[in-house]
Amino acid sequence: MQKTRFDNMPCPIARSLDRVGEWWSILILRDAFQGLSKFDEFQQSLGLSPTILTRRLKYLVESGIFHKQRYQTRPVRYEYLLTERGQDFFPVLAALFHWGNAHLADEGITAELVDRRTGQPIYVQLVDSVTRQPIALHHITLAPGPAASDGIRRRAALMQQNHSALPPELSKESL
Repeated sequence: MQKTRFDNMPCPIARSLDRVGEWWSILILRDAFQGLSKFDEFQQSLGLSPTILTRRLKYLVESGIFHKQRYQTRPVRYEYLLTERGQDFFPVLAALFHWGNAHLADEGITAELVDRRTGQPIYVQLVDSVTRQPIALHHITLAPGPAASDGIRRRAALMQQNHSALPPELSKESL
């Protein structure tokens, strides 16, 4: 069965999922952020078949998330290093990490992100980089961009319309 491709969809979430939405890709990225870079390290950490790992790493390289760099000539071996695009995925992983701990850690938190300098836990929160204010769902709406499709424009209009029908505790006056 052929995988459905999302890379040409107008939605930025769909395009992102096309690149990193497969669960092995996200776990490979997790491991890369934890310092792993070699094929054998990824395979040992994840326990997946060499064929699947080869395919996922190749796709992550083709997608510009990793670049492949030779570190040994006999036999030839490569390490997979995060590109700037790959490094920009960190906030997404941090948010997944936080969400998993907050909602799926019934037996208790097994790992947490901490500040390397202080050792204090880090609590992930989405913050507007201009105003430095936390971003909450009831504070946002969708606006079509310059290249928006008709579908995106309809979705934005629907979201803005639904925003005007917020319950009193989330009304515009209280925001």
